[in-house]
Amino acid sequence: MMNQISGALFKQMILHGAAAITAQKQAINDLNVFPVPDGDTGTNMSMTIAAAVTELKKAEPPTVDKAASITASALLRGARGNSGVILSLLFRGVSKSLKGIESANAAQFAAALHEGVTAAYKAVMKPAEGTVLTVSRLAAARAVEVAAAETDIEVVLEEALKAGHEALSQTTEMNPVLKKAGVVDAGGKGYLLILEGMLAEMRGEPMPETAEEDEAKDKADFAALSDEEITFTFDTVFIVRKSNPNVDLQPLRDYLNSIGDSLVIGEDDEAFKVHVHTDIPGNALNEGQKYGILELAKIENMRTQYEDLSAGKHVQSTDDLDEDPSHLHAPESDAPAAPTEPPKAYGFLSVCAGDGLADVFRDLGVDYVVSGGQTMNPSTESLLEGVEKINAETVFILPNNSNIIMAAQQCAALTEKNVVVIPSKTVPQGITAMMNVDFEAESAEDIAAAMTDSLSTVTTAQITYAARNSDFDGFDIHEGDYLALQEGKLFGTDTALEVLLEKLAQDAAEKEAGFISIYFGSDVTEEEAQKASEIFAGICPDAEIAVLSGGQPVYYYIISME
Repeated sequence: MMNQISGALFKQMILHGAAAITAQKQAINDLNVFPVPDGDTGTNMSMTIAAAVTELKKAEPPTVDKAASITASALLRGARGNSGVILSLLFRGVSKSLKGIESANAAQFAAALHEGVTAAYKAVMKPAEGTVLTVSRLAAARAVEVAAAETDIEVVLEEALKAGHEALSQTTEMNPVLKKAGVVDAGGKGYLLILEGMLAEMRGEPMPETAEEDEAKDKADFAALSDEEITFTFDTVFIVRKSNPNVDLQPLRDYLNSIGDSLVIGEDDEAFKVHVHTDIPGNALNEGQKYGILELAKIENMRTQYEDLSAGKHVQSTDDLDEDPSHLHAPESDAPAAPTEPPKAYGFLSVCAGDGLADVFRDLGVDYVVSGGQTMNPSTESLLEGVEKINAETVFILPNNSNIIMAAQQCAALTEKNVVVIPSKTVPQGITAMMNVDFEAESAEDIAAAMTDSLSTVTTAQITYAARNSDFDGFDIHEGDYLALQEGKLFGTDTALEVLLEKLAQDAAEKEAGFISIYFGSDVTEEEAQKASEIFAGICPDAEIAVLSGGQPVYYYIISME
């Protein structure tokens, strides 16, 4: 029987809840309805609560008030994607309700869950039922009801979970999209997993085991692999000299696990060495550089190495990073610090994935680019770091993804700067918004209005592949098929990429698009991109067509039509 939750217990409950969702994050990702390869609800929620784990492990909170406060603050900064932001809001309400309380009884804990729901509903502009909001609301309502007569917190949380699971099963019927796919809401499932972990901690149950990254091989054994077994293409190793000997590498570990596998991180007080298999090695290096100065790096294509091995050829490899990183000490820079300049009136931050797209934004006047997007939603803290690095009084943020807008909006409460979020949902919208900036405008309101109004002038199409079989919105989709999306909705599917390009070109012609920009991804050659351009040119002879290397992962083409 559990009648009180102390600060120490609340800490362990959060750690247990985090372990529970981390162990099941891929199962939650698989509940994402759209069959594109960027279903990330489980990843976003697990990485969001991992931020709280990192901070709680540094502390010994003496009260439940303090433990909840640490949790809420870390979740706010670590929030990724809409699901992560809503999770942070739920715990922000919990913290508010437990303020000033040394240890919480059943009624106080139930009231805190209810306050969390209130905070989440207030913050979401258009609350949709059949989501985590529904699940958390009905679970909290049941907790309050039971706590009116029950002092055992285990019983209260157990009953809340029963109500939550009943609500979760009903989300399939409440949401038409979920009903078509025959699945429950991913965010609701994730939230219940966290509550289940918290209950398991109160019962003294062991935490679920998660993959032991340090057991991964430090070197790919190509002879032991088949091509089908190579999940991620690039064997990536790099060494970073730490900017702070006490830096916590857990967020880096979480990020690298989200974009790859076979992760090993070795460290001493001066440096750390990373080994990871991933499809986006550049992102891995960029993330690593947040913790210090990049010393050395190697990137090997395991697929081509396997092909060489199979053909009996010599396998090219680099082994210069296998030395002990503790011996690597680059000299300190003796360059004088840059003079401090007065802040300019306006600055601009954009989110995108791909060096080519980042260059486009910089050319248009963006001061800082945060790497991320469809395959990796940056945290509120990552966005905030970018905001603080821009020497401007007002910073405009272009999320360029509907799942990043909420995380961007959280920055406003965490900085003294004026933060304006332009609700761009795609990269082409963000580019169009920057093209409509009047850098000499007298007010931020005028700039924001012009940028926001321009968003509706561009149509965005994207081509990717199906991550799994699906019967979605009348389309019989098979894993590996090419998918064309337009304005976030499924436009078509085919086994031939050229067929989808032709259909999109025909649609552009019907819309009388005058300007078409084709950004090709990291898996597309320039020759292939030119052929795509020729398809559009043939069907849209009067349109001005531009082909640019975007370098984005996962999406073969991002196409802007104006």
